[in-house]
Amino acid sequence: MRIMPTRSSTTTAVSGRHALVTGASSGLGADFARELAGRGAGLTLVARREDRLRALQRELAAVGTDVRVVALDLNEPGAPDRLAAGAEADGLPVDVLVNNAGFGLYGPFSELDWERERAMLELDMIVPVHLTKLFLPGMLARRAGWILNIASIGAYQPSPLYASYSAAKSFVLNFTEALSYELRGSGVVATALSPGIVATEFRQVAGQRTTRYQRMVMMDSPTVVRLGVDALLKGRPSLVPGRLNAASVWANRLLPRRASAALVHRLMV
Repeated sequence: MRIMPTRSSTTTAVSGRHALVTGASSGLGADFARELAGRGAGLTLVARREDRLRALQRELAAVGTDVRVVALDLNEPGAPDRLAAGAEADGLPVDVLVNNAGFGLYGPFSELDWERERAMLELDMIVPVHLTKLFLPGMLARRAGWILNIASIGAYQPSPLYASYSAAKSFVLNFTEALSYELRGSGVVATALSPGIVATEFRQVAGQRTTRYQRMVMMDSPTVVRLGVDALLKGRPSLVPGRLNAASVWANRLLPRRASAALVHRLMV
């Protein structure tokens, strides 16, 4: 079990609050749960794989965290509404919403299975917007709340072989930065976290073998999560974690769009 963070102004901001984390059964989602637990938040963990959620619940309960588990496929019709209704029925105002659930698909666009791709687009775009729509009014009424949406470094450039995934993450990035501006002065903040390559199950699910480039730039999940939560609690509208990733995004703006696409393609094969 990793060591929980030390207390600071950003650590204590969510102490005693309740956080809802989607996609919490592994990878970034599980580490978001651990990070927020270490900062004193209670948790509702949402994912399809109940066995993994229960294991994480036991881990966090052992250090005194109040954890609830909701085994739910957010792609099912009406799932976000059921999740919000369950939180209301349990008397648990959601103060921190981490829209982490999502996945990518790797390969030529013409060869991807449409039903799988449609599910990806819904989970990566529609679900986080819907959950934000459901939980934001309560945050505004309390004049306190934090919304963290997971985008990707791919949101900043055209990404051949991840064409629709990166386009979806561009939507998440722009939606979140616009929402962040709308929320100024309300007591509620929204932040988009755009990781690069992270040591999780993402590439396995996407159907991509890890390239030499990806091994060189890969970050560990707990570090990405810590940086993301720090950015959220500081009220930043967006963050690209890692100096190399941030430099890459900055440099990419200097390239013609077609050259950017060609470079990304070369790094993905």
